[in-house]
Amino acid sequence: MKHILKVFIFLMLIVFFACGEQNNYPVFHQSHEPKKQNAPFSDAVETQDLLFLSGQIGMDHSTRTLVEGGIQTETLQTIKNIEAVLLHHELELKDVIKCTVILSDINDFAAFNEIYIQYFKQKPARTTFAASGLAANAKIEIEVVAVKR
Repeated sequence: MKHILKVFIFLMLIVFFACGEQNNYPVFHQSHEPKKQNAPFSDAVETQDLLFLSGQIGMDHSTRTLVEGGIQTETLQTIKNIEAVLLHHELELKDVIKCTVILSDINDFAAFNEIYIQYFKQKPARTTFAASGLAANAKIEIEVVAVKR
């Protein structure tokens, strides 16, 4: 009987540590958007307490086209796209702790920021820079890191 008890405790310890170890591995999530299921990247990657979102642009996912109207309209749609991914993972914009913003033209900074500050009131850490040649000829791309509650 003592031998069986020792084996049982040993097996329970293995299960306990194995389950704990699994939580350290990242989870690669497919997109919640059906048309992005075969994309060569994950929509979000989850680790213990963090969710890393792939960059979002101002694309209307129902039409798969960029919204029209310039930097502010694209910024608003980009934020809506971020909100949709966060919501899919039961998170909100208030859970975002880091933003990386890429503008196609640094001269759009002030116009972009007018929209941005309306949605990221908690002021997450942020890096903003300009680069030419964003996906789909977008004017803006934003990637975020969110903390899970």
